[in-house]
Amino acid sequence: MKKDYKSGFVTLIGRPNVGKSTLMNYLIGQKIAITSNKPQTTRNRIQTVLTTEEGQIVFVDTPGIHKAKNKLGEYMVNVAERTLNEVDVVLWLVEPTTFIGAGEQHIAKQLKKVKTPVILVINKIDSVKKEDVLPAIAAYKDIYDFAEIVPVSARNGDNTEELLKVVMKYLPYGPQFYDEDTVTDQPERQIVAELIREKALHCLQDEIPHGIAVAIDSMKMKNKVMHIDATIICERDSHKGIIIGKQGNMLKKIGSTARYEIEKMLDCQVNLKLWVKVKKDWRDSEFLMKNFGYREEE
Repeated sequence: MKKDYKSGFVTLIGRPNVGKSTLMNYLIGQKIAITSNKPQTTRNRIQTVLTTEEGQIVFVDTPGIHKAKNKLGEYMVNVAERTLNEVDVVLWLVEPTTFIGAGEQHIAKQLKKVKTPVILVINKIDSVKKEDVLPAIAAYKDIYDFAEIVPVSARNGDNTEELLKVVMKYLPYGPQFYDEDTVTDQPERQIVAELIREKALHCLQDEIPHGIAVAIDSMKMKNKVMHIDATIICERDSHKGIIIGKQGNMLKKIGSTARYEIEKMLDCQVNLKLWVKVKKDWRDSEFLMKNFGYREEE
């Protein structure tokens, strides 16, 4: 182990839809966090690992910090706020605007309670003129004392190399936590469930509110084919009909797009069977939330 090797934990925070998952996927170079234009897609702390010559960064992608509306919301907020104290660096992602709304003010208030260095990442710089980025930097400087401010575009990778250099600067010296080829510590089942959920959200667009979960019933390798049975859980009977679609067309579409992504990830042939079940108000039931993998961490 090199003497000057660095390793540490970094979390990405920010309001829903600022591009946290997109940035993480770009930095890691693989699709791990699911991306969707609906808020609150990231539900668990997805840990991804980036290993370079200089060091190893373990990214913990927290759910968005927002005001909680139900038990699922409360759980997500608690996980997010607890993570801030447990990491070496906080990356706060914002959009390039001078308007700092209530959501951003709420995050700034939470950050003032922690001692972790905070790097402000102004994302989506590809969507504005260059001269509009400076006023955004100035506006944010007024609400918090940042360790650094780095403008990037997660979509096309602009300035992401610079961001990694800045992150490394704040990490402690230490050993590798994971092997070079480790990219995530999420069990495969969880990533498969998230991929199916992402495809369902994309296919359904705005037809269904956010209340869907995916449970993996079984995942077995047989004759070099991965056989996966999964259930999409929704909150209402009317949602079930929409997810299945006319003559099962919507469910087929979700299944085939998800299967394609899962095959790429697992690097093998996949036989995917999908079912749909209604569990009313699962987001307000602690028992059901635990069933779908949302566990309070000790």
